[in-house]
Amino acid sequence: MAEGDACLLDSNILLRISKRDDPHHPVIAQALKTLVGQGVRLCYTSQTLAEFWNASTRPLDKNGFGLSIAETDRLARVIERDFELLPDSRETHERWRALIVQYGVQGVQVHDARIAASMYVHGVGQLLTINVRDFKRFDNLRVTNPADVPPTKAKP
Repeated sequence: MAEGDACLLDSNILLRISKRDDPHHPVIAQALKTLVGQGVRLCYTSQTLAEFWNASTRPLDKNGFGLSIAETDRLARVIERDFELLPDSRETHERWRALIVQYGVQGVQVHDARIAASMYVHGVGQLLTINVRDFKRFDNLRVTNPADVPPTKAKP
């Protein structure tokens, strides 16, 4: 990526970077370090933060993280402090509506379409996610798994 480019962080990235004991944490931390070192702006949306909140506060036995509201709020504030918000707008809504019809999006995948709409509207061409396959349908977006971000090479 060129310096000044932006990368949207999917909710699964926000979740796992916030949970140091998650098995994905080291790979994600390295990917974020590399991107920041390249001058990439790391971003989130209201949608990805809402998904983060949902999974964080969902009970463990329901495939969630089982965190309290207070702990989730603390982690959300760190996300809001450390990453750039791509705000929703009427244009984002209209792009989302067009995408769900254009791509025949159904069910929970409407949330992925909202993320894609935000990326298009804000000119963000890259998404960092563990669920690369979920976004393959959307044209002209580079969808990257953190494991595929090569670490920054040490300078001699």
